[in-house]
Amino acid sequence: MSDTDASRAAARSSADPARAADPLSAADTARAVERLRAAESSGRPCAPVRDLLGVTDQDAAYAVQAAGIQARTAAGARRVGRKIGLTSKAVQSQFGVFSPDFGVLLDDMVYTDREPIPLDRFLQPRVEAEVAFVLGADLDSPTAHVADVLRATDFVLPALEIVDSRIADWDIKITDTIADNASSGALVLGSTPRRVDAVDLPGMGMVLEHRGDVVSVGSGAACLGTPAAAVAWLARAVARHGHPLRAGEVILSGALGPMVPVRGPGGYRARLDGLGAVHAVFSGPDGPTAAFDSPQEGTRP
Repeated sequence: MSDTDASRAAARSSADPARAADPLSAADTARAVERLRAAESSGRPCAPVRDLLGVTDQDAAYAVQAAGIQARTAAGARRVGRKIGLTSKAVQSQFGVFSPDFGVLLDDMVYTDREPIPLDRFLQPRVEAEVAFVLGADLDSPTAHVADVLRATDFVLPALEIVDSRIADWDIKITDTIADNASSGALVLGSTPRRVDAVDLPGMGMVLEHRGDVVSVGSGAACLGTPAAAVAWLARAVARHGHPLRAGEVILSGALGPMVPVRGPGGYRARLDGLGAVHAVFSGPDGPTAAFDSPQEGTRP
């Protein structure tokens, strides 16, 4: 952090440790965007951006997120969907908030099942299993509910989200993670779609394996009671922000179990009841390594 940023942080903290006294300025938005961008491009995590945003001003954080996404789309990236974060009550308590957050998915973040993923594109990656909803109709109502989500969903897929933070040591508060596009990294989509009425979303069990070991377990009920409820929350939130969900978008609905740090090349397999399996293969400088030393595809651990 520069001396100028440190001085600004001290001034904002002395005025109000929870947030800035004034609305976020264009200059502070630009500083936050540049700090996060520089961390990503250099591969060196940065200091938190809450010195510029405060720790509770989510509107300011979403303004930084939007500016960062605008810069990426101006450079050629294309929006393909949204992601929901903080769906776990335990994680919400950790951040001192009572609702999820959201980010934007871009085309250069999407990988297919078993496609090698360069590990060096991330700074501090973690992986979590989710249900991906692919919309067949718009969800543009600020009062959308679960039935609307189920009607609008074309199909669902098993997915792995690679979450990542540009902020050193994951030292984040709610404004840090929102500004950092909800700590998005990449996603892996399974290849076999299922009708949403053919799966038990709240009762869905999940097991995540790495090299034959179970590293995370969870269920659909851990995601706001059901992943469909998380998508309904998202539909309402983004409609109020003026960017409603559209047909064709991919929605990552939130983690079904604890996230797991990715410590090196190798493979992760998530098995979701009724949806099947999805695999993330992280490759190092020498390419992919032996990825899956785990039970046969048709068995459950």
